[in-house]
Amino acid sequence: QMQLVESGGGLVQAGGSLRLSCAASGRPFSSYAMGWFRQPPGKEREFVARYNAIGSTTDYADSVKGRFTISRDNAKNTVYLQMNNLKPEDTAVYYCAAKPFYGGSSVGDYNYWGQGTQVTVSS
Repeated sequence: QMQLVESGGGLVQAGGSLRLSCAASGRPFSSYAMGWFRQPPGKEREFVARYNAIGSTTDYADSVKGRFTISRDNAKNTVYLQMNNLKPEDTAVYYCAAKPFYGGSSVGDYNYWGQGTQVTVSS
């Protein structure tokens, strides 16, 4: 089992920034692809970003490209999501997820999930 714990959410005004963190334990972190997803109120969970263990490649949803950056620190077993120029439509519960080696952009691609952290962007 892999345990994932997100932190860093909160309330921010439009145009502001937040950095989310996800601390992992229980599995060799460097061998896992890490993803960030979000679930806006009343909507389904959606892909935000991913960082693959193979090739260290990253990928982003079109809605966050140029504003969000995913990074990871394998020495700290932590993945981050830097969110800049936040918009009200970014309001959601943000989840990190893990899968061995390579992760896709679908919820079903990932084996482990955190409990989520709330991000609220006011206009």
